[in-house]
Amino acid sequence: MPCLQIVIVSTRPGRKGPALATWFEQHARAHGAFEVEVVDLAAMALPVFDEPEHPRLRKYQHAHTRAWSETVSRGDAFVFVTPEYNFTTPASLVNAVTYLFHEWACKPAAFVSYGGISGGLRGVQTTRLLLSNLKVVPIVEAVTVPMFASHIDASGVFTGDAKLDASAATVLTELARWEQALRVLRTPKA
Repeated sequence: MPCLQIVIVSTRPGRKGPALATWFEQHARAHGAFEVEVVDLAAMALPVFDEPEHPRLRKYQHAHTRAWSETVSRGDAFVFVTPEYNFTTPASLVNAVTYLFHEWACKPAAFVSYGGISGGLRGVQTTRLLLSNLKVVPIVEAVTVPMFASHIDASGVFTGDAKLDASAATVLTELARWEQALRVLRTPKA
């Protein structure tokens, strides 16, 4: 079964990404098309890109880079649970993506984005470009959560509504289709 990595992008204190990731993880497990792994960039604790060699060479000098490489290599598809900061991609995600090259290639990605009125859409648009340059295939389907705080209760639990739940199901179905289609490109040539 392919591995779906749900990546919690925000690393700042007080972040709400884990609540949305938990909600999406429940949908992913119920969907059944993937093994599910939650990856928290805060737990990875990657410093600002500090490798002396270009990532395409895979000559990783630091243990944190080797651990990150192993993590991303396990993934067959990604869902980035992400806010937007200053109308663009959070620096934590730019940094995490920058560390690697080959590990990302030929894998589909989707987004659970959240924010104010835009629901993080502007950040997703810039992230799509970033990922495409690494041969990640960002799919069109997404879960966009405007005014996300209205979905979080006093105990910090995120609850979706019918539209968000339907969006999650659509994202998972499409990710499974794209993962299967791209698998042939990830298979080493004989």
